[in-house]
Amino acid sequence: MRSLPLFHRIAGQPVIVLGEGEMAEPKRRLIERAGGRVVSVMQAGIDEGARLAFVAHDDEKMCEGDAIRLRCAGLLVNVVDRPDLCDFTTPSLLERDPVLIAVSTSGASAGLAKQLRLRLEKLLPANLGELAEKLSAMRGAIKARFPSMPVRRRALDDALGEGGYLDVLAEGSADRVQIWLENAETPGAEAVHRFTISSDDPEDLTLRQARLLGSADAVIADPAIPATILDRARADAERLILPHDGDLPSGLVIILERGEFP
Repeated sequence: MRSLPLFHRIAGQPVIVLGEGEMAEPKRRLIERAGGRVVSVMQAGIDEGARLAFVAHDDEKMCEGDAIRLRCAGLLVNVVDRPDLCDFTTPSLLERDPVLIAVSTSGASAGLAKQLRLRLEKLLPANLGELAEKLSAMRGAIKARFPSMPVRRRALDDALGEGGYLDVLAEGSADRVQIWLENAETPGAEAVHRFTISSDDPEDLTLRQARLLGSADAVIADPAIPATILDRARADAERLILPHDGDLPSGLVIILERGEFP
């Protein structure tokens, strides 16, 4: 990845925005939308403990100078329309509060990010946020119903996945959370799936392989399996190397073997 995606909480916090006009104003609105407090004077913002800064001068040299001064003061800096001077970039946002989806091209093309976001807008149901709120409100009941973390994760994956009872792209899923919780079957505590990978292109994974890999609690892989394949697993999944002679980890385990690559 060219950038590390993070969601930064700025409610009530000062954020520096330098500049005026059509480049600076959208940044001010974005900060206010996230609950931040805009500070337009560099030193005042630094003194108040600002951690982020946006620079949007018309003069390129002024942008470069302010970016250096802010960075020396310990702030992360975004220079509008100058990705080469940015510590971070602002993505195109799709909001279904509290669900927030950010689409970024690491500064390569804001237009491309916008068009991807507009396509996704058509796919996501308007009440997706309501589904998230209900799952949050019932977190305690879900933990009580599925005390084991691996089992709970698999139960939610089954429910929220494509064709599941709470399919995230299906209308009305938010209205079915209580019924799902009362009637959901407990997934098996252990499951092992063995795949033979014959391509280093993750797009060649079958839908089933990609789904299980993305849900696995542990991945045991041949050392020759490319990182592009392993990156499709959850970031927090346990990673082990074949041959593995010890006991298998608990939960959903995927064993990846390398076949003959073309």
